Amino acid sequence: MGNSIETAVIATGASRVDGPMELTILMPCLNERETLALCIDKAKEFFATFKIDGEVLIADNGSTDGSIEIAETHGARVTRVPVRGYGAALSRGIAAARGRFVIMGDSDDSYDFQRLGNFVEKLRQGYDLVMGNRFKGGIAPGAMPFLHRYLGNPVLSFIGRLFFNIPIGDFHCGLRGFNRDSMLSLELNTRGMEFASEMVVKAALAGYRIAEVPTTLNKDGRSRPPHLRTWRDGWRHLRFLLIFCPRWLFFYPGIAITGIGLLLTLLALPGPAQITPNVSLDIHTVVVGCLSVLIGTQCIGFSIVARRYGALRGLLPADYRMKGLAAALTLERILIIAGLLILCGLSGVGYSIHVWFKAHLGPLPYGELVPVLIVSGTAIALALELAFTSFLSTVLEMDMPTQ
Repeated sequence: MGNSIETAVIATGASRVDGPMELTILMPCLNERETLALCIDKAKEFFATFKIDGEVLIADNGSTDGSIEIAETHGARVTRVPVRGYGAALSRGIAAARGRFVIMGDSDDSYDFQRLGNFVEKLRQGYDLVMGNRFKGGIAPGAMPFLHRYLGNPVLSFIGRLFFNIPIGDFHCGLRGFNRDSMLSLELNTRGMEFASEMVVKAALAGYRIAEVPTTLNKDGRSRPPHLRTWRDGWRHLRFLLIFCPRWLFFYPGIAITGIGLLLTLLALPGPAQITPNVSLDIHTVVVGCLSVLIGTQCIGFSIVARRYGALRGLLPADYRMKGLAAALTLERILIIAGLLILCGLSGVGYSIHVWFKAHLGPLPYGELVPVLIVSGTAIALALELAFTSFLSTVLEMDMPTQ
């Protein structure tokens, strides 16, 4: 979007926020002497053009190339961050910011700090988080690696939308604005590149108003390689998304695995089942089915425990879709179910022993009792698994005594 449009949006002052400093433009920095001065000058020009009371804040992450001196010479304020990492630098910068609003962006000249009008307007309208979208605003040739543009970013953004129902098309755009107080209340704590995902996910889980505006991405002006590492940082983003969504990490896979296991067991338990002329299900299928049931139910148990623990620690909101199910699965009810499963399992074992004694403890025909013993053993193992998982969940919810 051009400067003329942004001037019309900002210069009217219709939504202008009165009072203390309005805006901090925050730039993380680690040896960015080639581009830092240009970024600071563009940000200050944006303040002057649109008459915004603001500051440029550099969160320096241990530069040794003179970046700090360059920043101070060009009128920026510097906060030094001894702990290395993209997230560590931004967390310290947000805490040190003096503006009511903060717009963060890389100091490698890939983002144009003269064109932030849409971000400011959305923030003035009351949005807590305003994301840039590079795919809508335009990506210059060579500005984004092929894997990032066509695999990493689209896939991770899709996962973020699917897991958390966040209507964001560019989940990892580095240019974004937010209300400083709202962001501080989220207590963001990741130190690496996954900080970008943590900000969006926690804002969505907290029910914050999130908007997205087009922005451009230019090829950065550095002669050295970027700090971002494709596979390492991509995995850290994916790991964070999975950890913060127990439903997709544990519950849905658990339901699928359990369902498949039950289906295989029921088909093969009565005896060899001829599915097609060349495909039959026999005792081996019962083994696979029972193992699948055990694995699947364990995954479901993990999802409930993880969700409860996350809510208790404040990592996840207390109100969630599975809350009714989790509340219904009390320790006593689970123990009753476990007890019934143990009785069923012991009954099967007892029946097998009875048949064996009738054969005078001699050899039995192949496969006569094996399915019964497998299913009976699975029932007993499943009962113990449910009981122990339920006890673990109860322990996690115990009130800790205060000193």
